Amino acid sequence: QVQLVESGGGSVQSGGSLRLSCEASGDLYSAYCMGWFRQAPGKEREGVAAIDADGYTIYADSVKGRFTISQDIAKNTVYLQMNSLKPEDTAMYYCAADRPYRPNCLVVVTTTRNPSGQGTQVTVSS
Repeated sequence: QVQLVESGGGSVQSGGSLRLSCEASGDLYSAYCMGWFRQAPGKEREGVAAIDADGYTIYADSVKGRFTISQDIAKNTVYLQMNSLKPEDTAMYYCAADRPYRPNCLVVVTTTRNPSGQGTQVTVSS
């Protein structure tokens, strides 16, 4: 099983930036989808961004042009650079990973039954 440990997050003002990191360990897959979903109180889980082993990236429409997902394969780590943050980005952000059982990696990281990371809070004030 894959273990995921997130870091980063915090509180910023609107327009600010944050970077999240997610390090994977354990039974790593040669082919995978890895990325982030978020959940705010009273709201459904929302896929944010995902990346596959070939470096193909996919984003939710709500974050396109503002967030960038990247990976350092040698470090088994995925990063989420979040710029131009808005109050509506406030949520708990979770890292998730699984084999690519769907063509859309964003769907995979949002629906996987694998345990996600512990989550990291992102709070954006106006």
